[in-house]
Amino acid sequence: MTTNPSTHTSEVAAPRPQFAKSAPKAFRALVALDAAAREGLDLALVELVQIRASHLNHCAYCLHLHTGDARKAGESEDRLHMVAVWREARHFFTEREQAALALTDAVTLVAGAGVPDDVHAEAAACFDERELSQLLALICTINTWNRVALATGKVAGTDER
Repeated sequence: MTTNPSTHTSEVAAPRPQFAKSAPKAFRALVALDAAAREGLDLALVELVQIRASHLNHCAYCLHLHTGDARKAGESEDRLHMVAVWREARHFFTEREQAALALTDAVTLVAGAGVPDDVHAEAAACFDERELSQLLALICTINTWNRVALATGKVAGTDER
């Protein structure tokens, strides 16, 4: 028998919290941070960053949500398919997008090696200080959303926003 190590076995699973209803102030604060983080950033870049972090965090709910949003914003299927392997498919992405994706990888996987100086330098060469700060806020926000979605058992394609 195969078991999923990410789930705990029990007779009756406890219901997952409904974050927006159970912690409305925290939910509204996260929504506000999300909106503030996006300010001044290109919509295509925002979606690419959110998709990449969601890949790394294995958040199917957010991945489904943000690939749908990216399609609605006109993103190509080719680029959407290449986000997961962006380092091997650099020609699909601009220099700025590559720098943002590298920073997304480093910040999302920060426990591994922190944010290496070369990754920061690449991002700093492509973004001014304000944009870089906005990008950092965006990366932190999507990582938080991923964790909320995973912890509350959100299911891709079935749950509402």
